[in-house]
Amino acid sequence: TYIDKEVRNQEIHAFSQSITAGRRLGLINERVHEFVSQNGRKLNDALDPTRDREFEYFGLRTIYDRYLLKHPTTRQVIETPQQFFLRIACALAETVMDAVELYRLLSSLEYLPSSPTLFNAGTQHEQLSSCFLLDSPDDHLEHIYQRYTDVAMLSKFSGGIGLAYHRVRSRGSLIESTNGHSNGIIPWLKTLDASVAAVNQGGKRKGACCVYLEPWHADIEEFLELRDNTGDEASRTHNLNLANWVPDLFMKRVEADGEWSLFDPKTTPELPDLYGEEFERAYAQAEQAGLASKTVKARELYARMMRTLAQTGNGWMTFKDKSNRACNQTALPGRTVHLSNLCTEILEVTSRDETAVCNLGSINLARHTVTESDGSTSFDFDKLAKTVRTAVHQLDRVIDLNYYPLAAAGSSNRRWRPVGLGLMGLQDVFFQMRLPFDVPEARGLSARIVEDIYFHALSASMDLAITKGRHPTYDETRAAQGELQFDAWGITPADQDRWETLRSKIGAHGLRNSLLVAIAPTATIASIAGCYECIEPQVSNLFKRETLSGDFLQVNRYLVADLKKLGLWSDETRTRLKIAEGSVQGLDELPADLRAVYRTVWEIPMRSLIDMAADRGAFIDQSQSLNLFMENPNIGQLSSMYF
Repeated sequence: TYIDKEVRNQEIHAFSQSITAGRRLGLINERVHEFVSQNGRKLNDALDPTRDREFEYFGLRTIYDRYLLKHPTTRQVIETPQQFFLRIACALAETVMDAVELYRLLSSLEYLPSSPTLFNAGTQHEQLSSCFLLDSPDDHLEHIYQRYTDVAMLSKFSGGIGLAYHRVRSRGSLIESTNGHSNGIIPWLKTLDASVAAVNQGGKRKGACCVYLEPWHADIEEFLELRDNTGDEASRTHNLNLANWVPDLFMKRVEADGEWSLFDPKTTPELPDLYGEEFERAYAQAEQAGLASKTVKARELYARMMRTLAQTGNGWMTFKDKSNRACNQTALPGRTVHLSNLCTEILEVTSRDETAVCNLGSINLARHTVTESDGSTSFDFDKLAKTVRTAVHQLDRVIDLNYYPLAAAGSSNRRWRPVGLGLMGLQDVFFQMRLPFDVPEARGLSARIVEDIYFHALSASMDLAITKGRHPTYDETRAAQGELQFDAWGITPADQDRWETLRSKIGAHGLRNSLLVAIAPTATIASIAGCYECIEPQVSNLFKRETLSGDFLQVNRYLVADLKKLGLWSDETRTRLKIAEGSVQGLDELPADLRAVYRTVWEIPMRSLIDMAADRGAFIDQSQSLNLFMENPNIGQLSSMYF
């Protein structure tokens, strides 16, 4: 009512009026204004104000504070939440029918695109992509400074950035032109840190950049100290995120308690572009040639990585060889995945001339269950199939509409046409079906859901290839050779017939998109949708969430409903929940089977999350953002989880 009144006070009543007002204020682009002008009556009729009741308060507040278009002078919102969703749908659709169907999905909170798409769709600057991956700058002053500009331009328009630094020479390396010695990568990263802090995603949220480094780089030890809270402030970066891009050879040396050689990239320039056996051969040859800058115990360096992770939450690992062996884009020699993004769900090739881009969206699984006549709940796979098809069409459309701050990003995205369809609300499904997170039935359901998402995403992309054409580099992919993601994992799907039929159809028609599935963290859009984030268990049954919109008390509504049924929802119960920090394990009057269902992530074995992720992995052609939770992390536990 508050939002509606604010909009109506500006003489905006119908959806078409909100678009006209936005155009007049310089907020809406001409394409969307023209589309709405031509189809105003149908679009006005399609808008359903009752859908506002789908929101929880926190989601509605988030939409109001951060997503609805505001008058440049008065800062009053000029659209309601439903007008906002319909604007997004009109911006991303080609026909009125497409727009109405996409609006239905968005407004029912069954599917949401990522924040950059929600921020910018239909506006004057349609930067709709979530993630950008920049290859390491070459070891030249001009190229290093060019990367600063690239990062700033991408961050300005709401992109999260991954940046490799494998190619820049290490401390002590000779600079031939001056006969001096390099200070290594740390001063460059300090400058980058200040730049990321200065450019805060168009004033809407903090800039986000993650720097990846391979552990053979001679500056790796200093790199691991960048987020320390003590020490030389000139060698500390408080805004950059840090990640290790780890080859299998390093893990083998750790396992065998062997030596590990560190190299200056100037003497081993080929290492960033090699993976698997080729990398291992080149690395051994460099050792034999005496090119190592330093030799350390592999386990000591690994322990330092684990200590950094435990103390700072930074320095996570992504595995170089698996990422490359399983990537659809690396079928031909010379194509290499050099890094991932901030949240490790994007795996795409990069080079000096190719900046990888990914457009994300997530299906709200909580809205894809059905209650049976006996009161039980089951998962609606038919509904999931329809949602996937619409989502893939929307994500593919973003590639053509997108504003690209860098030419290298635009050319790369149009050649490969990668998208990242993910999910959220897995925990909601388990609550609705009364499944503890770590039982075999939950693990099996999780795998089947992702398998179906991959299957229907491939089918939708193949249909798009038939109507709009294959992506230009299709013939250079593993899919063109008949290989699908689960082949790289040595997995045989249960229903082989449908997969073999699809494989033969793809062979005949190709694909519109080189990559299709990536499970992102969904932090903000899950708040809008009122579901639990991505693939994660609940953190607590009762907690305070601190956001840019304020502090909000979050209570597990499924638990509350069960406690009410049992007559246990009382002041006393609420007090006991608070004292127990949101755990129900001390509520003996709650049946044991429900106590198992409502465990928090701190009460679930992490091995079950890792196993569940591995089961999903065979059907995720990019990757998944997997958080693991430990109240008192130690090096041994972290090490065993990574192994």
